[in-house]
Amino acid sequence: MHDVFADDGPVQLFIHDDGETPRDFVQDLLCTVFGKSRQEAIASTALIEVKGAIPCGPYPSPVARALYNSAKLLIRSKGQPLLITTESADASRPCDLCEAPRAVTEIILSGTTASLCSDCLLAARRSSEELPSSEFRYAFAALEWHFAGIPRNHILTRSRQFPGHMRADVQIAIDRLFTAPIHFFGVHEEYRYETLDFAELMHDDRRAPAIAPPQYHDVDIGEDEPVKCLVNGLWLCRTGDLRYAMLLSFHRDYNHEPTLRIELAVPVGAAGNALVQRTLAELEVAVHSARSYRGKILSLDGGADYRGRARGVTVHRLPTVDRNEVILPERTLRLLDRNVLDFVGSRDRLRELGQSTRKGILLYGPPGTGKTHTIRYLATNLPDHTTLIITAEQVGLLGAYMSLARLLQPTMVVIEDVDLIARSREEMGPCEESLLNKLLNEMDGLKQDSDILFVLTTNRPEELESALAGRPGRVDQAIEVPLPDETGRGKLVQLYGKGLPLEQPVIDEAVRRTDGVSAAFIKELMRRLAQASIVRDGGNDVTAADIGSALNDMLFDGGQLNAKLLGGAQGMSAGR
Repeated sequence: MHDVFADDGPVQLFIHDDGETPRDFVQDLLCTVFGKSRQEAIASTALIEVKGAIPCGPYPSPVARALYNSAKLLIRSKGQPLLITTESADASRPCDLCEAPRAVTEIILSGTTASLCSDCLLAARRSSEELPSSEFRYAFAALEWHFAGIPRNHILTRSRQFPGHMRADVQIAIDRLFTAPIHFFGVHEEYRYETLDFAELMHDDRRAPAIAPPQYHDVDIGEDEPVKCLVNGLWLCRTGDLRYAMLLSFHRDYNHEPTLRIELAVPVGAAGNALVQRTLAELEVAVHSARSYRGKILSLDGGADYRGRARGVTVHRLPTVDRNEVILPERTLRLLDRNVLDFVGSRDRLRELGQSTRKGILLYGPPGTGKTHTIRYLATNLPDHTTLIITAEQVGLLGAYMSLARLLQPTMVVIEDVDLIARSREEMGPCEESLLNKLLNEMDGLKQDSDILFVLTTNRPEELESALAGRPGRVDQAIEVPLPDETGRGKLVQLYGKGLPLEQPVIDEAVRRTDGVSAAFIKELMRRLAQASIVRDGGNDVTAADIGSALNDMLFDGGQLNAKLLGGAQGMSAGR
């Protein structure tokens, strides 16, 4: 018998079905000797039973000899009758296209197996670019055709993961980088709790992921049109003679926000490695430019979105608040301007002089005095700043918020009612203390040149933990937002009653009778005056008697609790 190993040409090994060798042994042989995965070994064993034999290779002669000897040794050691034969690759089965008796490679398309020589394989790869996408039913078939002739163990993958709330920017980056793929597909996820990756896509058994229509979610970024974001997708691409593929999917981890996963598959080698490095670098630069949310007012999703467009980030569309609409004592406004607006405008020069550009502001005062309104004034008047609004119940998401803050600098990070997590440590449970430590660590961990401004609000400054309120570098300036004085009450009456027919004597009476109340109280008083006027004469007139009646309801007839809830002062006269 001719020794095929004596020739220098490639050799193919054939594993035969003898009807006696246990299936488990054949599978183990394929895994241990031929390096197949368990799933591939199961599929190949089934194919042996159907076809009577399957080819392995072709391999260079020395490699084929080593594999053959290893297989025979294992077969003899286990006392099995399994038959393995060898054949020169030149004498292998003919190519299905050119019928030349040359080494062939099997590829699959739409359930049909084709054995092609290397020349026809290259031609088939080129012609596959002209195939309509509808020809492919399963992801593994599309990948087999795309990487035809490249063994699976000669394909490597590398991946990056991005926060799920950045999916709009990731989508924009992908749309810019992958403009002309050979083929693009959506992929059906049968098991949503598993991460879809190339290893999964290459399954060619009953679990094989199917090609599916691309699925998109509309994600609101605060513009006229939402961003159309892909749920998952497979791109088959080529640059020159190098073929590669990209997969977009989600990595899901219980009790954590899903992360967006980008995986690239390329042939082993310097060219493939360079392409991966370049593509991932371009993708990261595109994502870190992060233009979708920059300069807007944001919070992470929490609660229902009845438009159905929230996917991680909510964009707040707040009307611009002018300075004359912030009813505070002039000294308070000047302090606010110096420590926020003027500070931000001086950042570049401060940095040049070696000074820190991060800052912490504490707004404190009784409920209803306008702290939230003041924040809206700052958020809508800070040039090019992104504002992140964190409510007390969302402090557990502080890590994600700070990642956004660093990415979208310059930013203003607002934590409302900070006293709910920053009380005296003696009054805290372990969970609250953990949140406080996280907040302090984030404030301490910022670089000196960070363009991040913390604005904290509290109704109870006396209860704040001394570690937060008493250490420079965390809070640099406390600003009181007091109850409105006489001048302020007059401005509030006119601001909230600007649609009412208010005569000056009525305005003066309202100012006189509301000493010691909050801005929120005056806003509610104006609404009740409007209601009384509508009931009496359709809203054409407001009288001093309307003021007395409204104050009776708000301060006295409703009891002390009602007065406290509305922001009324103790000991106010009803003027009966």
